[in-house]
Order: sequence, then C-alpha cells, then structure tokens
Amino acid sequence: MMTWQSLDAWWWPFVFIMIGGWLATDAWRWLGVLIGNRLSDDSPILIWVRSVATALVAAVIAKLILYPSGALLDFPVILRAGAALFGFTVFLKFNRKPWIGILTAVVTLVAGQILLANL
Repeated sequence: MMTWQSLDAWWWPFVFIMIGGWLATDAWRWLGVLIGNRLSDDSPILIWVRSVATALVAAVIAKLILYPSGALLDFPVILRAGAALFGFTVFLKFNRKPWIGILTAVVTLVAGQILLANL
C-alpha cells in the first residue's frame, strides 16, 4: 500500500498530495458536469450547492487567518487579515479574477512580513 512514508524522496509528499487531491475531487467534478448540465441556474439544489461551497471556502479562509499552521504562524494576525481583505478588494475591483486577488494577497503578505522584519 502507498503511504506518506513509502518513498524517501523530497518530491514524494507533493506527488502523494497531487494524486490524493485528484482522486478525491475528480469523480465529483465529473458527476457535477453530468448532473449540472440538466439543472437550471436558479434551481433550489444548485443554489444550495453554491451556498455550501461558498461557506466551505469562507471557513477555510477564516481558519487560515485565525488559526494558522506552518509558515503562517510567523505572520501576525493583523497582517494575515489585512492581506486577505486587500486581496479580496483587488479581486472585486479587477472583474472578479481569482488569480489577481490571490496574487495580491500573497504579495501583500510577503511584503508586510519583510517590512516587519526590517523594523
């Protein structure tokens, strides 16, 4: 059986996560495509699915800001919250393009940490 410790290579955990992430989500994506084509945009079930998905994303973001782990522990909570808020503002300003908001938040987070380190 393949486990996290199956190989002693630096790249193995990344491959393990990519395979696990793909297997866990790809079947649901295909099921969504097959079923979603038959639903209207304003159907109650699709509204519920969008609401749950939005709530899950909001919960993950809140957890990362308020209860971080790993490298995010080194960043002050006000910097994490400010970077998220600024990234969201830029996301809204630039036609709701996710990559722009994410990139803005990451650059803000890193720049803020660099500025704090030099004070």
